[in-house]
Amino acid sequence: MFWNLTALVACGLFFGLGDLAAQQQSTAIATRSKGSPTAPITVYEMSDFQCPYCRTFALETFPALEKEYIAPGKVRWVFVNFPLTSIHANAVAAAGTALCAAKQDTFWPVHDLLYTHQQTWAPLKEPGPFFLSLADSAGISKPKLLECVKSPATESEIRYEAEGAERAGATSTPTFYVEGGLLAGAHPLPIFRQVLDSIYTEKTRRPAPPR
Repeated sequence: MFWNLTALVACGLFFGLGDLAAQQQSTAIATRSKGSPTAPITVYEMSDFQCPYCRTFALETFPALEKEYIAPGKVRWVFVNFPLTSIHANAVAAAGTALCAAKQDTFWPVHDLLYTHQQTWAPLKEPGPFFLSLADSAGISKPKLLECVKSPATESEIRYEAEGAERAGATSTPTFYVEGGLLAGAHPLPIFRQVLDSIYTEKTRRPAPPR
């Protein structure tokens, strides 16, 4: 059985940090979430911006999940950086760009831009200028973005998340944690519907009246 990630973040075990740092990390993750904090289901997506399977999920499957589950208040969705550095040379830089965009409250627009243009920046030897250009498209401060991505704290934050994901059992991307359960792979929409509908029904079922 897998730990419920809400509890793990709260107690600092998931990221392997102290109490104060864990609280700060939890706050940072809030800037990368969609949906009501009181939604009955929380999904944590462990993802890599350079992963082609993650791109497929983000562009083809996630919009439908957002419409059917997140917008109606059934699901809260949280993105967690899990760059696979052994096979994706630009994954950490992309994660840093998105993380720093989150500090300017534009994580999701930059998330979409990174996946949409993945085939452009993924093969670049130096993707920094391209990532910086996304500031204009997202309408955020380019100097602030540059300062943030250059900060050692940014890469440290990404590394802590990745190490935590590994300790939690994730070995590939995308990997999803749904209320304590593990779902690995960019599964098609019907699979997500089956999982989410089942959990939602169980969690919102009214208890039988006493006899």
